[in-house]
Amino acid sequence: MISSNNHLRLDPLTGRWIIVSKERANRPTNFAPSEKAAIAVTGTSCPFCKGASEEAGKGYPSDDSSWQVKVIPNKYPCFSGQDPFVVTHVEPVFIEAPASGIHEVIVLSPNHDKDWASLNNEEVFILMSAIQDRMQEHITQKGLRYSQVIVNQGKNAGASIEHPHAQLISIPFLPRELTDEQGGFARFAGGCLLCTTIDIERRVNYRITLEDDQAVAMCPFWSGVPFESLIIPKQHTQHLWDSTENILFSVGVLIRDTLKVVKAINGNLSYNIVFHSGPHRISGTFHWHVHIYPQLTTQAGLEKGSGLLVNVVPPEQAAQEIKQYYSVKVS
Repeated sequence: MISSNNHLRLDPLTGRWIIVSKERANRPTNFAPSEKAAIAVTGTSCPFCKGASEEAGKGYPSDDSSWQVKVIPNKYPCFSGQDPFVVTHVEPVFIEAPASGIHEVIVLSPNHDKDWASLNNEEVFILMSAIQDRMQEHITQKGLRYSQVIVNQGKNAGASIEHPHAQLISIPFLPRELTDEQGGFARFAGGCLLCTTIDIERRVNYRITLEDDQAVAMCPFWSGVPFESLIIPKQHTQHLWDSTENILFSVGVLIRDTLKVVKAINGNLSYNIVFHSGPHRISGTFHWHVHIYPQLTTQAGLEKGSGLLVNVVPPEQAAQEIKQYYSVKVS
């Protein structure tokens, strides 16, 4: 019998796991409702503002009322529990597994209107330190193989709560996106794919937008959406949690400054941030990095049916606009 609780189902056509989670439909939302919008509307109160939530969690830099970042368990988790990752063949083509793991919410700031683009340097440092600390805690948990941080900012990016927050999931398997990237690193015979990308982009100087001593931001050659950005630490490190404080801070600042300029150019848009760190126990080559996906266009049948992305703003043009805007504002 197919489980009625949170669980995974394997798509035999693509090899991707699908999360089935009825509880997620009960999440509260404080966005203004629109046609066929949120399933559960509970009013305008925010569960992430300071003092609003009594959820046990961990505050950074302090657990008391002075916290700047707070990590709490997700009330509506996609992944929970410690069941071993055992695959069950329900029918010849029906395959499922328990959706075990850890699912946490990282509240970026006690300020309801302060997204990543609005953080100051101290707040960026505290946030990146909190992400590293939670990942270091998760890798000690038995049976977990992969941790990922995501930010869904704005309704069009999939957020249900206005208050800026991230999510940290740790799971007992590798999702398809990560195994695809591992394959990309493995196929590249010239060393590290992303180290080489940095070297080439610095030489041609077409798509790099921001850079400091520790990290580089660019609109990658293979951008699939307008103003897509890739943030890469210059030091080759497979895992985020093994990076130095300076590297983490630089990556966090480049995320902020990239978002700030892209929002200034395109308006107050929705966006997704995705951290890709290597699996907990990795074999082969990986270089941790961060993707930023502004939500400026809508995927239609071509994209959904073929997997082909249509980018209407070439990354060279996007990078030039970001650099021009940044140089005018800084100078």
